Amino acid sequence: GLFVAMHYTSDTTTAFSSVTHICRDVNYGWLIRYLHANGASMFFICLFIHVGRGMYYGSFLMLETWNIGIILLFSVMAT
Repeated sequence: GLFVAMHYTSDTTTAFSSVTHICRDVNYGWLIRYLHANGASMFFICLFIHVGRGMYYGSFLMLETWNIGIILLFSVMAT
């Protein structure tokens, strides 16, 4: 994410051009972009598996711990 952020601009008029710049002009930029995207997807899959495991083992009965975990999940999804 850090290497992608060094070359990405969030301005709406230049965002697509900066992604194209990352893929074409940066050494192994295409690899960095795809690793970042696939790593983020794998991170969220692991989060959902972790929540599913908690549901399977009945961890939702510990309300304080479960609610803190759900707040953390929502904050990770929001960022």
